[in-house]
Amino acid sequence: MKKYNDQELKDVLAEMMNSRRLKPKLDQLKVKSIWESTMGPSINKYTKKISLTKGKLFIKIDSAPLKQELNYGKDKIMRMMNKEIGEEVVKDVIIH
Repeated sequence: MKKYNDQELKDVLAEMMNSRRLKPKLDQLKVKSIWESTMGPSINKYTKKISLTKGKLFIKIDSAPLKQELNYGKDKIMRMMNKEIGEEVVKDVIIH
């Protein structure tokens, strides 16, 4: 007798990612990729490190003027990241 599974594939994959704690790592990779593609080479040149930990996006910038400019746009950065990811993953942006 055949059994039918009514779960959608996306639900099964989401459940698997959460049970194996893969989602934070995947979000980390998405954030790095989004930053590199949306900010362009001029900002990426000064970006030394980017990481996502517990909803906080940490960005290390080498240029003081760029750091100041990005600090003014923290909300915009947060909205852009969350929009690209498709859910609210970034809750705060911290620029060093």
